Amino acid sequence: MKNNSKTRNKIALTLLMVFVTVSSVLADETVTISGYVRSAETGEGLIGSTIYVEELKTGTATNAYGFYSLTIPKGNYTIRYSYIGYRHNQLPLSLTRNNSKDVELLPSSAEVEEIIVRNEAEDKNIRTAEMGVIKLSPRETRMIPVILGEQDILKTIQLLPGVSSGTEGTTGFYVRGGGVDQNLIILDEAPIYSASHLMGFFSVFNSDAIKDMKLYKGNAPAVYGGRLSSILDIQMNEGNAKKFSASGGLGLLASRLTIESPIVKDKGSFIISGRRSYADMFLIFPNDKSQKETDLYFYDLNAKANYKINDNNRIYLSGYWGRDVFNIDDLFALKWGNKTATFRWNHIFNNQLFLNSSLIYSNYDYGFGYNFSDNMIYINSGIRDINWKEDLQYYINAKHTLKFGFNTIYHTYSPGEINAENNDVFNSVFMGEKQSFEGAVYLSHNWNISDHFSVNYGLRYSGFMAVGPDTVYTYNEQDERVDSEVFANGDVIQKYKEIEPRITFNVIFNRNSSLKLSYARNAQYIHLLSNSSASLPTDVWIPSSRNVKPQVADQIAAGYFRNFKNNMFETSVEVYHKDLYNQIDYQNGAEILLNQDVESQLVFGKGRAYGLELYVKKRTGKLTGWFGYTLSRTERSMDEIENGRWFPARQDRTHDISVVGMYQLNQKWNLSANWVFNTGNAVTFPNGKYSVNKFTVPVYTSRNASRMPDYHRLDLGATYMPKKKKRFESSWSFSLYNAYGRKNAFSITFQENENNPTQTEAERLALFQMIPSVTYNFKF
Repeated sequence: MKNNSKTRNKIALTLLMVFVTVSSVLADETVTISGYVRSAETGEGLIGSTIYVEELKTGTATNAYGFYSLTIPKGNYTIRYSYIGYRHNQLPLSLTRNNSKDVELLPSSAEVEEIIVRNEAEDKNIRTAEMGVIKLSPRETRMIPVILGEQDILKTIQLLPGVSSGTEGTTGFYVRGGGVDQNLIILDEAPIYSASHLMGFFSVFNSDAIKDMKLYKGNAPAVYGGRLSSILDIQMNEGNAKKFSASGGLGLLASRLTIESPIVKDKGSFIISGRRSYADMFLIFPNDKSQKETDLYFYDLNAKANYKINDNNRIYLSGYWGRDVFNIDDLFALKWGNKTATFRWNHIFNNQLFLNSSLIYSNYDYGFGYNFSDNMIYINSGIRDINWKEDLQYYINAKHTLKFGFNTIYHTYSPGEINAENNDVFNSVFMGEKQSFEGAVYLSHNWNISDHFSVNYGLRYSGFMAVGPDTVYTYNEQDERVDSEVFANGDVIQKYKEIEPRITFNVIFNRNSSLKLSYARNAQYIHLLSNSSASLPTDVWIPSSRNVKPQVADQIAAGYFRNFKNNMFETSVEVYHKDLYNQIDYQNGAEILLNQDVESQLVFGKGRAYGLELYVKKRTGKLTGWFGYTLSRTERSMDEIENGRWFPARQDRTHDISVVGMYQLNQKWNLSANWVFNTGNAVTFPNGKYSVNKFTVPVYTSRNASRMPDYHRLDLGATYMPKKKKRFESSWSFSLYNAYGRKNAFSITFQENENNPTQTEAERLALFQMIPSVTYNFKF
């Protein structure tokens, strides 16, 4: 064994010496140009800007902070800097040594944008070795009509293939057959555990504070982990480093205000953006004086500041605070919200090595109160995280980029407690907090092998450890406690680990088409317990344990990408197959909330999801928009359910169609419309009944064997923009949700006929029918 170890060390040392030697030789013949690409209007870094060398037909893109690095042979070149919606900047440079070059791009006007938008950045979907990726910015989604007129990124991504909505109007979404909890949503790297306001009808993301959004549908780079189905990475605006500005909007149900300003011009800036709804103003109880004091509102606040210490160091501090309040006098109370804080330090070691260090805090909690026989009962629950991350990017040359790093998270779960002080009916109950550590190290390599072939591969090694204090129970087949074990503070209860490889191949046929293949394995160590199809604040997060194993998914995908008419039209066809392990479902009649034995109510099994996604997008011209279609199947298999036979998951949908169109009528008017159609969700309905001692007992079909009615809806929108004044601009946004007034089923319940108790009637509840809205927006 010792000889083998010495041999491996010699081989490793030899390889290191070869690498250093080759690197030294290449360094003598090449130069590195690096820097930041920023907006000339605000000074913010432009994520994903393209840097392209015309003579070499090669290039790179900026990272999440607008930083780029490109190593090329010495010589004279014309380098083109471009970003969608901005005028490109083309610079002749003589490169004989390493150089630092920061570039600012001017936003393009509407007239110019139609011409210059067709640049090298537009065929990125062909050239890059990534697939199953959706990238949006508030600029692209501003014209799309949504419910109640509030611009919402989460509702916009539901209009794209591979992503389907939860219940009507809500912000919960499913990605390629995964559950709501299998999506990791991060805001400036901080996880958001409940992304909804007003019971799901608004998202927590104020679009005025959002700079960039990217959704990975299961094939995420190795830097991401912790969820099976998707990663939604949202970046906040950094603030205007050039001048003071303010913007906002007045809507029917909510208003917002954003302030941006330099801290020191061109060196630091901040942004503060807030929203507040006033839905409670429309709640009137004319016949019930006891309910006249009703609160139903939400508020949120986004804040971010950044400061450039010197050319190699910049710091960022950002945070989010949001809260929902729903009170009916002294009868009922429901409050929930998120708090996050992120501190980041960017350090440039040299022209090729970039470091981002992050310290992240996230806290989600909810409280529920109910007056029972003149006694108030309060139930509280939540989850809290502290996360440390180190991410490095090493730009070796134009063909090789390495990303590597680690992160560690300390989770604290509050499964629930009942506060019943001064209560004569109930006693206070505290279920105790649970703690766990989750961590990972990763390495990924983006390799442009040739002009026609590239590969992005990586490896993520993740681990999880549940720790005390806690009491762990063992259950028999009747779900009864048969044993227990007490763990002291810091004792290790259970460990898990997983190797998560990812790889994507890109075969480029020509400038207009490519074929991509990918495989990814993902592990998930925390789980959401919910019996609803919408993400509700009363859902409970629990960690993996001795009884609950981590969820794991393997996904393979293939896609053909083709652009037409100089990138005016972008099309793609993707197919995928996903195998899921250790999936969680519930026994019939399972009790989730405040159940110390909730693990005994769970059943475990496997899942599978497969489908086809079609996407056609028109990018330029007066008429823009897209068509998306998803054909899919999502199933589960549990030994305790249907005797192990495959049954549809509740998020299973055969067909999902969306058509989005935006038309610039003239300089003052923009028109928009979107139409959606999807197969109804899988549900379990009764198919019979019998009587026992005069009580009627329903008989149910197989699990999720029935369907809700098919869903379809048309939304219309229009934006009027008066002529801009010197320091002030404004617009009016009009929308009509569900324009032809279809009564789509929100839920279906069954009850006996009043006149004939032997007959059972189905009653459909429809929430929204033709909702108009108007919003006034301003900026100065």
